[in-house]
Amino acid sequence: MSKSKYNSNTSLITRDIAKIAELANGNLYEAVVIISKRSRQIASKLKEELANKLEEFSTGIDNLEEIHENREQIEISRYYERLPKPTTIATDEYLEGKLIYYRNEENE
Repeated sequence: MSKSKYNSNTSLITRDIAKIAELANGNLYEAVVIISKRSRQIASKLKEELANKLEEFSTGIDNLEEIHENREQIEISRYYERLPKPTTIATDEYLEGKLIYYRNEENE
C-alpha cells in the first residue's frame, strides 16, 4: 500500500457528525460500524504488508550489531509510522463515497 493510495491527512480533523449520519440514512451508529469494519480491514492489510517487507531482514542468528545498524529496516518502519491511521483513512473513504458496498446482516 502506498502513501499515494491513502492520501488522507495525518493531522486531527473535527468531523461533522450530522454529515456522517446523513450518509447512513440518519443512523450514526451504523456509520460508525461501517467505518470501524473498514478500518480493521485497512489495518490488517498494512500489518501484513509491513510484516512481509520486514521478513526480508530476518535472519536465524541475531547479533547486536545487526540490530542497531539496519537502516533500511528502520526507514521502512518509519514510513509505515508516518502513514495516516486506519480510522482516518476509513473515515475519509466513507465521507468521499468510496465505500459503496457494505452488508447489513440483520436485513438479510
